[in-house]
Amino acid sequence: MRRFAPACSGLLLAACAAQHTAVPVPAAPPATALRYPASPRGDAVDRLHGAAVPDPWRWLEDEKAPEVQAWMASQDRLARDFLGGLPGRAALASRLRELVYVESMGLPVKRGPRIFFERRAATEEKAALWVREADGAERRLLDPGAWSRDGSVALGAWSVSWDGRTVAYQVKPNAADMATLRVLDVPSGKVSDVDVIEGARYAYASFTPGGDGFYYTWIPTDPRIPDADRPGYQEVRFHRLGTDPAKDLVVRERLGDPTTFLHAEVSRDGRWLFLFASHGWSSTDVWFRDARRGPAEPLRPLAVGRKHIYQVTAHRDRFYVRTNDGAPRWRVMGVDPARPEREAWREVVPEGEGTLRGLEVVGGRLALAWMERAQSRLEIRDLEGRRLGDVALPGLGTASLPSGEEDDDQAFFSFESFTAPPEVRELRVSSRASRLVFRLAAPVDPSRYEVEQVFYRSRDGTRVSMFLVHARGARPDGSAPVMLYGYGGFQQPMLPVFSAPLHAWLERGGVFALPNLRGGNEYGERWHEEGMLLKKQNVFDDFVAAAEWLVREGWAGKGRIVLRGGSNGGLLVGAAMTQRPDLFAAVLCAVPLLDMVRYHLFGSGKTWISEYGSADDPAQFAALHAYSPYHRVAPGTAYPWLLLDSADHDDRVDPMHARKFAAAVQAATRGGPALLRIERNAGHSGADLLRATVERRADEYAFALAALGIRSGG
Repeated sequence: MRRFAPACSGLLLAACAAQHTAVPVPAAPPATALRYPASPRGDAVDRLHGAAVPDPWRWLEDEKAPEVQAWMASQDRLARDFLGGLPGRAALASRLRELVYVESMGLPVKRGPRIFFERRAATEEKAALWVREADGAERRLLDPGAWSRDGSVALGAWSVSWDGRTVAYQVKPNAADMATLRVLDVPSGKVSDVDVIEGARYAYASFTPGGDGFYYTWIPTDPRIPDADRPGYQEVRFHRLGTDPAKDLVVRERLGDPTTFLHAEVSRDGRWLFLFASHGWSSTDVWFRDARRGPAEPLRPLAVGRKHIYQVTAHRDRFYVRTNDGAPRWRVMGVDPARPEREAWREVVPEGEGTLRGLEVVGGRLALAWMERAQSRLEIRDLEGRRLGDVALPGLGTASLPSGEEDDDQAFFSFESFTAPPEVRELRVSSRASRLVFRLAAPVDPSRYEVEQVFYRSRDGTRVSMFLVHARGARPDGSAPVMLYGYGGFQQPMLPVFSAPLHAWLERGGVFALPNLRGGNEYGERWHEEGMLLKKQNVFDDFVAAAEWLVREGWAGKGRIVLRGGSNGGLLVGAAMTQRPDLFAAVLCAVPLLDMVRYHLFGSGKTWISEYGSADDPAQFAALHAYSPYHRVAPGTAYPWLLLDSADHDDRVDPMHARKFAAAVQAATRGGPALLRIERNAGHSGADLLRATVERRADEYAFALAALGIRSGG
């Protein structure tokens, strides 16, 4: 996806060690002892491809219905009352506040004489956008913390004109996906009252070299258009600064296909305009034209109908195409715009042992980001693809692709790992030398922990890698609380990244396990393809096999593992819970997909059909229905403790999934509690506030530890 898709003193360490003794606590009441809100069963039944599909909680799909609103309020009240009374929750919240309320800084972006970056002070709830002038003076440009009284309005994606004079940025009420695009004049600090573009859900401004306008993707806000169909109305438009957005030039009209994303990019020198049509996460069509010849110049195909992904970087008279066409682990092809036919392309960087994650032209060279065994390597090559050497990294972990300009030797990249807090480094591309600019001063002692990478076999014999994070010297004796986290989809890799809240789990003797499931792209496109559509069950098998390995190797006892996942990862933990309830103690399931028969009828569901398939197709319906967690809930089963975390303004994954699943599990389980917690003024990624992060993680960890019969003292 494009850019528009986180040290204790000696006395403090001693105090931390003293308060993290695990002691048994009484088990929480079984599900039968909780008084859940009434969830009457309906009689809705669909007949799909000859199969009867009951849907007893169909009525919970209508969020605006008064009875659903009352049901949601009762569920959230029950969840918060239960969570608030858990032993050790207050101590967890206190430690989480120490961990997250520290100064942070994002990756700098240099444009013209200015450098732009996000920064958050230790006392602030959210990051602001800052600029550093050529003389070193710094000032705050955008402060989303001041945009609303309750802090619910968020700053979304932002981009800067090449001369550094203009910023186009998304304003997102309730941190939802739907946004408004605004324009800021950097020298004066004034926000334009004219350049206000609604329908900016997918908008990321690609500026012309002179900064007089930008290309963007527009989507209508007309309430008469069903949300599930709205992506099919995307248009690519050009906006000239200071003019009425209603009169913007339409560069590409809507395709009428809600499974396809449209966007446009213009090259740094303004010569080349590229139009991309991305068919989910599986293939991309690309057209281009010489923008100097004006909008009447027709678009020419560069890669159309080839069922692969193509990402294009133009530099002067050459296109550099990062693609998985003929290279499942990706490679770079060079293209002469005068001869764009596929047979005339020339390989510049061949496919390697690792997976090529990204490419940029910076400082007159090619900067390449590789994943090797799910860890980062940064490489610099010349423009002909000749290898110049690697950029030295602080250790094994995750590095971002360097950010810089095509002919400027100065660039920036970030680095982090499970135990190393994020840092920003300035890179001199010509020498490949870097220096530290900023390091997150998280109050943790990384030396207390170690990271292992292990391998295990999935159900079909596939070898899968997994990271384990635990106390240094810890041995698998089955006594530690183990959290198993996963995602497995949409080409998203699970890499060693730093999470300050995770340390509240590790400090309580916890183990964190992160497998590289199929569906991601840690090992190339074939790894992704083996976890999508009719092969989606492979992802769940990989996850269950990870849990079985943890039990077999002695890290956890059977039924003593905590699952955690969100969004597509929420589907993952829901599937694991309903397929193997005996393996797990608790399930932390956030903003999930759980009704896979009807998912495509809500929110952004149709944009994921290339990944999951659709119940409209007979074969795909059979696969979806077989694993759909909502449809697999079986009465009388002792399900693990379940905490569902939903959001009241999630316009990506409809909260109906969490509501229906909560009702189904509450009616069926003879195991632990099944709770539905609803985040207020929050979108798919949660509320854009640190205090919300603290409360959510404190609830999750306290719930998980209680399910295991463990509490934190103090």
